[in-house]
Amino acid sequence: MKVIAFNGSPNKEGNTYHAIKIVTDELEKTGIETEIIQVGNKNMRGCMACNQCAKNRDEKCIYDDGLNELIQKMKEADGIIFGSSVHFSGITGSMKSFLDRAFYVIGNNGNFLRHIVGTSLVAVRRTGGMPALEQLDNYIKYAEMISPSSTYWNVIHGTKPGEVLQDKEGVQTLTTLGRNMAYTLKLIENGKNTVNPPEKLRKKYTNFIR
Repeated sequence: MKVIAFNGSPNKEGNTYHAIKIVTDELEKTGIETEIIQVGNKNMRGCMACNQCAKNRDEKCIYDDGLNELIQKMKEADGIIFGSSVHFSGITGSMKSFLDRAFYVIGNNGNFLRHIVGTSLVAVRRTGGMPALEQLDNYIKYAEMISPSSTYWNVIHGTKPGEVLQDKEGVQTLTTLGRNMAYTLKLIENGKNTVNPPEKLRKKYTNFIR
């Protein structure tokens, strides 16, 4: 099994990276392969709402700035972690652009992340962590992904790179998250041939302006 983690921080080895590593270290202890991909330093443009991904249905955005390769990595993964630093109580701009476009493509191409294990975390200096965490969680919920929980919200605190490791409660929260994610992944893997997933329903759209 393999878990892909996306680092939305512009800093390659800042506190978001260290936070993700706490989780991936726990996964690797159980034999699960991990990979961390940084998107926070990439020049990702926002979604242009052209709807071509829905028309073409080729699992691609027509504007390829590296996004399509990342989408396929998500498709091949057994689990996904989304991590971001906090900018003005929200996730970074590059992370938002990446997730908006990726999940629009995924949603218009059969939602192939359905029942994949997904979780999110944020690193913050002081406050704004909860709004940013909710932003990331919204993508997970939209895609019908299965999300493990922990003993507290997945927010860890620090300013200089590595300072989050001094946040003892934050470290424990993410350590528990990593263990619970590994447990969830193994439960799903072992249950594939014995428990049938629920039938996928065709999405209905309701507009409130007639």
